[in-house]
Amino acid sequence: MNSPEQPLPTFDEVLLCTPQTSAEQVGLFLRRCLIPCRGGEKIYTMLYADELSYDVSCRAEELFQHLQRYNSSYRLIILCNCERDNSYLPSAFSHYKVHMIPQRSRAEIQQYLQHHFRVAQPSNSAASVFKEHMCVGIVSSKRAGMGK
Repeated sequence: MNSPEQPLPTFDEVLLCTPQTSAEQVGLFLRRCLIPCRGGEKIYTMLYADELSYDVSCRAEELFQHLQRYNSSYRLIILCNCERDNSYLPSAFSHYKVHMIPQRSRAEIQQYLQHHFRVAQPSNSAASVFKEHMCVGIVSSKRAGMGK
């Protein structure tokens, strides 16, 4: 995010974890991250790793320990809910823990995201519904199930 021209992460750089995320999905993600290839300097991110089941977390840690021998210059970020940092994966990687403080203001982050999510030529697309022709939007309600 040092410049507006830096791209957002691609689909292969991010794994959004849920309790249903399989060991195979985590394994494929870790292999992309830890096996050296000519993919450039990607930064891989596991979101909500604390949501993984115990079995999947154990297998992920084993695979990580095995694969990190092949690549010492990997770039992996594991983001967890700080209230669930006692779950398996955050505990297993606790010696790598870094408390992160955003280096940019909220306004700068929003401006960067707007730059990447704005539709260049507004047409007959869903982007015309969202503020300032964004192709992404969040719709929320305090009342569940009210037609969102």
